[in-house]
Amino acid sequence: MKLTLKIWRQNGPNDKGKLVDYPVDHVSPDMSFLEMLDVLNEHLVEKGDQPIAFDHDCREGICGMCSLVINGRAHGPQGAVTTCQLHMRSFKDGDTIYIEPFRANSFPVIKDLAVDRSAFDRIIQAGGYISVNTGAAQDANNLPVNKNDADKAFSAATCIGCGACVATCKNASAMLFVSAKVSQLALLPQGKIEAQDRVLNMVNQMDLEGFGNCTNTGACEVECPKGISLDNIARMNREYLVASVKKEK
Repeated sequence: MKLTLKIWRQNGPNDKGKLVDYPVDHVSPDMSFLEMLDVLNEHLVEKGDQPIAFDHDCREGICGMCSLVINGRAHGPQGAVTTCQLHMRSFKDGDTIYIEPFRANSFPVIKDLAVDRSAFDRIIQAGGYISVNTGAAQDANNLPVNKNDADKAFSAATCIGCGACVATCKNASAMLFVSAKVSQLALLPQGKIEAQDRVLNMVNQMDLEGFGNCTNTGACEVECPKGISLDNIARMNREYLVASVKKEK
């Protein structure tokens, strides 16, 4: 395959940045998208040029580091996959592919396609944990959990914090991410003790980080590689309302 890549190059958060054309040839349809970028970087290094900076880690679709906007879509044209699990067979010979970083004021560009998503870490630090010492693991039957609640908590916990929801939302909202982190604990007995403080602190930190409000368009759920449900946002709103009322009392 022969492709034309239009890749965003930017030296840092204070630089203007621009799209730069890179023609690539002999691309195998069986390559992953990141492998294709690896090959391009090898050629750039051989020529003495600066390689393209992009995030990656496990390359198994479970860590969320490989966050790119490809042809206007977070993680690319294939649904329910991360960029590292996207293969070049999803494109055609002769295609022009636009590759950009996640766009959000709360995700400043570090360099090229790599952005700083430490805002998510600070949100989790604000309340996405259980501080009560529960001791050694108990037998599963000692703490019954409703099967429906357990399934919902597990589904929420599959959020990998990649930020695709933020990059997709026209308001750069982090509501889907935060609601997933709230839900995975709020639905379980272990998370009930700190439930009120958790949702108040995490939502407050989300606002401090500069994320926008939810648009209710559902684009975040569509582009989420793990299919996190909008139901979590509704649950977080209920949790937040109840916690706010109780705090005023």
